[in-house]
Amino acid sequence: MGVNLGELVTKKSITLEELRGRIIAIDAYNALYQFLSNIRQPDGTPLMDSKGNITSHLSGLLYRTVNLLEAGIKPVYVFDGKPPEMKDLEILRRVKQKEEALKKYEEALKRGDYVTARKYAIRTSKLTSDMVKDAKKLLDLLGIPWVQAPSEGEAQAAHMVKRGDAWAVASQDYDSLLFGATRLVRNLTITGRRKLPRKDVYIEIKPEIVVLEEVLNKLGITHEQLIEVAILIGTDYNPNGVKGVGPKTALKLIKTYGSLERVLKILKEAEFPVDPMKIKEFFIYPSVTNKYQLVWDKPDKEGIIKFLCDEHDFSEGRVKKAIKRAEKSLRELKTQSSLEAWFG
Repeated sequence: MGVNLGELVTKKSITLEELRGRIIAIDAYNALYQFLSNIRQPDGTPLMDSKGNITSHLSGLLYRTVNLLEAGIKPVYVFDGKPPEMKDLEILRRVKQKEEALKKYEEALKRGDYVTARKYAIRTSKLTSDMVKDAKKLLDLLGIPWVQAPSEGEAQAAHMVKRGDAWAVASQDYDSLLFGATRLVRNLTITGRRKLPRKDVYIEIKPEIVVLEEVLNKLGITHEQLIEVAILIGTDYNPNGVKGVGPKTALKLIKTYGSLERVLKILKEAEFPVDPMKIKEFFIYPSVTNKYQLVWDKPDKEGIIKFLCDEHDFSEGRVKKAIKRAEKSLRELKTQSSLEAWFG
């Protein structure tokens, strides 16, 4: 779900070229779900190999990563670990939503209504442990670093940005801002033409950057207060938030009373499945690790072809072209890094 901060934050369009030379910590699960949702047949069926294994996530991961490398970006993918117990309610909510969407998808297919079928198919996207394992294998073969978070991937990615090991977090959600990421880049893994839901209209989606300091200055609040605003709206740890409190109302309440504790004394009817102070504490002190290495290596050409083409029926011609592009881009990145080290 992610927290609904969209109407409060300041977003600016940015080009991929403006990110050249930057290390971007990508929320891996977020990106893989985007690939699983968007890379589908007209009737909503995901891409599959001859054995029936879904390959949409591998296709998206390969070609999007190569595009980022060509733009001079150094991607590092950050994978979720074990979710905190207080996320159980949100996980259960998502499971139910997928079950309902699957039912509606199957009904639409029976009617031959492929437009509706595709709409609901997108909502059934499921990321399995095998898919995650395959994604990590492909990244290893491509020579792209990935980090295993002990808990929330966005918390780990934000930590890497705060340490200066990455320039920004890339995700569609705003949660990394709550974890303290100084910069968030949205639309990095879905840039391009996209069809608007329920409309036969296509729009061009471009990357956006959100700078935490600018958001806080514009709203006139502290980072802790931003977390408190989010808790009132609803987070992954209290999905429903406070009844009747939207983003603007939450902001007004926090600015008026100064803190979540004072607001909750006013909103005596507010119910939370988890102690809101525990949620706040988790955003400030999440479980993260410093055990990672960021190295971009030469792609294993034979390994990639064996994995994608021999095992998953990818087009050998297309994969070879992608590898060639990746090799060229990584050479240029290494040359650029050497020059910067020499003249730095």
